[in-house]
Amino acid sequence: MDQALSRLARQGAIRRVRRGVYDLPKTHPLLGVLSPDPMAVIKVVLDSTGVPWQVAGAYAANAIGISDQVPAKVVVLTAGKPRKLQVGKTTIHVRRAAPRYLLAPGTTAGLVFQGLRWTGKDGVTDATVNDLRKRLDAGDKKHLADLLSKMPAWMQPLVRRICAKE
Repeated sequence: MDQALSRLARQGAIRRVRRGVYDLPKTHPLLGVLSPDPMAVIKVVLDSTGVPWQVAGAYAANAIGISDQVPAKVVVLTAGKPRKLQVGKTTIHVRRAAPRYLLAPGTTAGLVFQGLRWTGKDGVTDATVNDLRKRLDAGDKKHLADLLSKMPAWMQPLVRRICAKE
């Protein structure tokens, strides 16, 4: 199996991202060969450890639509060991975090928590709350509501408004 993957990588049919992780290179008509998807690599590498993890910061805010900023740096919080992963030209910073920052890892509710945390209490507008109310389905809202007691005090009223029935 290893020889077959190495042979395909040498031929250019697949690309070796890191040890044991390969992908099919995608080509854009203007940009040429694109870098591997950082989220796919994070998922493969960190899921294999069995330790909970969650993207954080600007990446989480962008993923749920609170921010239009495309982050240059991807930060991932984990209960495991900290490290840096290089994916193409993107560096992924895996940081150790306390359990209170790893609420609902790997879920939309976890992304909302991290996005709100990154934005801060002064950065969340009524438009942001309304947008999240429309974007999230009933299951995600229920999951968020279940996490209320574990969230910081400043975030609880915002989450209540996001989860409120129309």
